[in-house]
Amino acid sequence: MQYEPVIGLEIHAELLTRSKMFCGCPVVDLTQAPPNSAVCPVCAGMPGTLPVVNRQAVELALRVALALECQIAPVSLFARKNYFYPDLPKGYQISQYEYPLAQHGKLPIRTMDGERFIRIRRVHLEEDTGKLTHVSSEKESYSLVDLNRAGVPLLEIVTEPDMHTLEELRAFAEGMRHLLRVLGVNSGDMEKGVIRFEANVSLHPVGSAELGTRVEIKNLNSFRALIRATAYQIEQQMAALQRGETIEQETLGWDDVSEMTFSQRSKEEAHDYRYFPEPDLPPLAVERSWLERVAASLPELPFARLKRFQTQYGLSAEDAALLIAEYAIADYFEETVKAVPQVAARVVAAWITGELFAWLNQSGERMEEIKVSPAALGELLRLVSQGEINLNTAKTVLSEMLHSGHAAGQIVAERGLKQISDADQIAHWVAQVLIAHPQELENYLSGKETLFNWFFGQVMRLAEGRADPQQLRQELEKQLQTRKANHQG
Repeated sequence: MQYEPVIGLEIHAELLTRSKMFCGCPVVDLTQAPPNSAVCPVCAGMPGTLPVVNRQAVELALRVALALECQIAPVSLFARKNYFYPDLPKGYQISQYEYPLAQHGKLPIRTMDGERFIRIRRVHLEEDTGKLTHVSSEKESYSLVDLNRAGVPLLEIVTEPDMHTLEELRAFAEGMRHLLRVLGVNSGDMEKGVIRFEANVSLHPVGSAELGTRVEIKNLNSFRALIRATAYQIEQQMAALQRGETIEQETLGWDDVSEMTFSQRSKEEAHDYRYFPEPDLPPLAVERSWLERVAASLPELPFARLKRFQTQYGLSAEDAALLIAEYAIADYFEETVKAVPQVAARVVAAWITGELFAWLNQSGERMEEIKVSPAALGELLRLVSQGEINLNTAKTVLSEMLHSGHAAGQIVAERGLKQISDADQIAHWVAQVLIAHPQELENYLSGKETLFNWFFGQVMRLAEGRADPQQLRQELEKQLQTRKANHQG
């Protein structure tokens, strides 16, 4: 029997607020702040304390829900999710369950099979837990609790089980991270754990509408871990079903070192958490006027920008996707296009996705940090379009610009790199090269015509890269044809 994977995803994203979800404690960088330095009686779960909802966290959540085209609930409720764990100081987590902030949305994705939508089941607010550090030695093992993260605003986004391939899973996860960054609600820094994925994985017979028994893989904080853990589970379940075994519903962890999932506990159902309305918080009401203001503040969304880049600038879907992958890169592209309207947008895109991307990979810089502004790149491309420098020289000049921050015109002038189009000078260089290499010339005249490109390179080297390539090619062809005619005569 043939089986098909069915994958759903839960995304937990910390919101970019200055203070925590239900108290005034600052949100701090866990890698920088001393442990337990941003804690108060409220987020430490002390008896007698009362939570207060962070309005900015709600607004950031509304931005995401609107961008995902969700139905926003005019009134939603917070609930207590009861379970006991060392990093949960109250013994329960304030979350939303039966009446979430938003439901029934969608996110578009692109794969090799085309475009499609992944449905969003719900978007709701909750608070994050603390952080455990496990210490083990030959004498003892213990865990340390840091409550700096306890109470940080957390947005949970739950998909429908709409994904069936690892390609779709990666496209959705990367698309969601990109959307959260564009909306300004999350930094996207996965190394710091500000976005965490939980994958629900099952298999069912191809063509069947009935879902198989699923397992949940917790706390995957990188795309690599998400894809590998899901792939591993698909492989394990496939093998088990083909042996006639039954899949048990459970919660799993992922070991990056051994690249295997491991059982944490049998999977809880909702009733295991004993949800009930949070008695210390009133219903959360979202007024229509507030929602309209949030909607008006949304930027152009990634998928809309992708489509616009294709129609407005004539870019391929692949180039457009590369450019909109980072908001700063998309802005840089559009500003460069405006700075040099005489150059085709496709040419601008090629320079950014080629030369500039290579520099970013090599230097480790971000687009916002490079020393070449859109106007400066536009000046360089203008010099190329006007024939003042050729492409090879332009690449040399751009490298210098990226290192020094100097303008293209200044570098060209100081280093004498202006393109030479003088016909007599080019003819002289070609003649010099042909005279200097009689054996290669004889081989060419005897039929080894692939040497043409070698002669071209030698002339360009003699010209220090400044010769007009088109004129050089024409002159080289002319002189070689003359010599070939004399040779045959």
